[in-house]
Amino acid sequence: MRTSAGYGTWASPITAEAVTAAQVGLAQPSLDRGWSYWLEARPEEGGRTVLVRRAPGGERADVTPAPFSVRTRVHEYGGGAYGVRDGVVVAANFADQRLWRLQPGGRAAPITPESGARLRYADLELDPAGNRLFAVREDHRGGGEPVNSIVMIDLDRADDAGRVLASGHDFFSSPRLSPDRRQLAWLSWDHPDMPWDATELWLAEIDGSGQTGAARRVAGGAGEAIVQPAWSPTGELYFVSDRTDWWNIYRAGADGPVPICPMAAEFAGPAWTLGGRWYGFLSADVILACYTQDGRWHLATIAIATGQLSRLDLPYTEWSGVSVADGRAVLRAGAPDRPAAIVLLEPASGAVSELARAGDLPVDPAYLAHPQAIDFPSGPGETAHAFYYPPTNPDHSAPAGQRPPLIVKSHGGPTGSTSSELRLSLQYWTSRGFAVCDVNYGGSTGYGRAYRERLYGRWGEVDVLDCINAARSLVADGQADEDRLMITGGSAGGYTTLCALTFHDLFDAGASHYGVSDLEALAKETHKFESRYLDRLVGPWPEAAELYRARSPIHHVDRLSCPIIFFQGLEDAVVPPNQAEMMVEALRKKGMPVAYLAFAGEQHGFRKAETIQTVLRAELTFYGRVLGFEPADPPADLAIENL
Repeated sequence: MRTSAGYGTWASPITAEAVTAAQVGLAQPSLDRGWSYWLEARPEEGGRTVLVRRAPGGERADVTPAPFSVRTRVHEYGGGAYGVRDGVVVAANFADQRLWRLQPGGRAAPITPESGARLRYADLELDPAGNRLFAVREDHRGGGEPVNSIVMIDLDRADDAGRVLASGHDFFSSPRLSPDRRQLAWLSWDHPDMPWDATELWLAEIDGSGQTGAARRVAGGAGEAIVQPAWSPTGELYFVSDRTDWWNIYRAGADGPVPICPMAAEFAGPAWTLGGRWYGFLSADVILACYTQDGRWHLATIAIATGQLSRLDLPYTEWSGVSVADGRAVLRAGAPDRPAAIVLLEPASGAVSELARAGDLPVDPAYLAHPQAIDFPSGPGETAHAFYYPPTNPDHSAPAGQRPPLIVKSHGGPTGSTSSELRLSLQYWTSRGFAVCDVNYGGSTGYGRAYRERLYGRWGEVDVLDCINAARSLVADGQADEDRLMITGGSAGGYTTLCALTFHDLFDAGASHYGVSDLEALAKETHKFESRYLDRLVGPWPEAAELYRARSPIHHVDRLSCPIIFFQGLEDAVVPPNQAEMMVEALRKKGMPVAYLAFAGEQHGFRKAETIQTVLRAELTFYGRVLGFEPADPPADLAIENL
């Protein structure tokens, strides 16, 4: 029997402990000689990332000994932090950023020299027939901006820092060796482009000693973003390009790129991290690929000769990390109603088995809100996209006529997207009687290059208006309480949140998770990878300094008229802590209700279980106090100034 209680006050079994204790992060699956490998980020171990492997017979074991954490700081976001080929395993250790060769039984031996973490490696590619490794290297040993390059490392030598094979561009990624070991492909790009703006695909001959011939550009350039170059079993070079607005798969032909399966769909995502894989070769004739349409990912096979796509009917809506060997595949899969998993797929039979889960589902599925894909008008002739999650709890119902408080979520990036995958951190809210709208605002990926470029020059405007119009649309449809509207976001989503609260008066409260408040400071202080990101999103710095100030909430706190809570990692190199601290101090002086929680040992994005739990409890307590309702949960120990 349901108990009547006001929205936002429902008792929920999805506790803050359940959000973290039941879940680990799963990433970068790989297949090698019948063994499956993947990474697990474990909040209960302080966020340590562990390499796990599973034998063909089903036994699983950790490959990395404690306290080894498999994570690289190249581009600060990392990616491609380990490689495995024919039983040889190499991984980057977060503490020292060295590459280590991992042996059975938890033994590890360093490959690259000690550098005080000034030499960093990522996107590892092991030579299948030689004892050498190709990688992206980021060199912080000199003054000024770090130097990026493609290097070759001899696994038989001690303390080999790497021999430079490709240099001269600001960024590199995806070194990929051909099956005959005679050609090396890679990607490069230069400031002010990001890898989803413009990249170039290069190819060079390489011999057994690592001598390379003259490199030639195969594809790419201004207005074309290429991702994931890969070699077919027959030695042909493939890649994903958005040259026709959508990220589609191409083959490098003698007369130019040849499309394999042209579709109004995205067969890749933005390269925030290195080593992303969205397709692989089941054979010389068939590709296994994941693609997204209307916010949902699908898995399919593509017949290379005809381009015929055959979608696989599987109970997942999120796919990534495709790794194929011997006609089988291992992938990361997600869905709205179950924890994410590493799955082994037998495409010939369609059989799927879960090798690892992010955790057990700690509640009855009846407590889970199911995402509803919605579109709504926003801007002249524009349509924006979102997932709407209604309040869901089988134990409670709201009084007749009451509408739920709405939390609008703005994803990070801003070049990124939200998804329909189960997130207990989101269900934490819906099970307590909140509605949640997770917005894929203009600038998000998954809807083509033109939609992505809606944000060019208009960050802080298009994204904000899309979030505002999402809320207005739901209020008009009777699915949200117009007097209890909140907005929250992390990183770039935190900037969108702060802009919405500063330059508009729709929302009643907000939460900024390591969000940007000062665009000028961000442009001057952030790391190399994003140091020119704002050239496209706002304008070139310092020429557009006036626009930077106009779009920075820190310079317009006099316009703030609602309470805000800030969460910040004290070791954040992407958005430094002073971004939050300046905003908090300004709100203090103005006399607005404000709360600030800073966390030692946390970087950009919270990884520790205790941090995640504290943030959830504090945000719930904050909303209850400032909006005048009493959640069922015990209140967090939270100081709110000026309340």
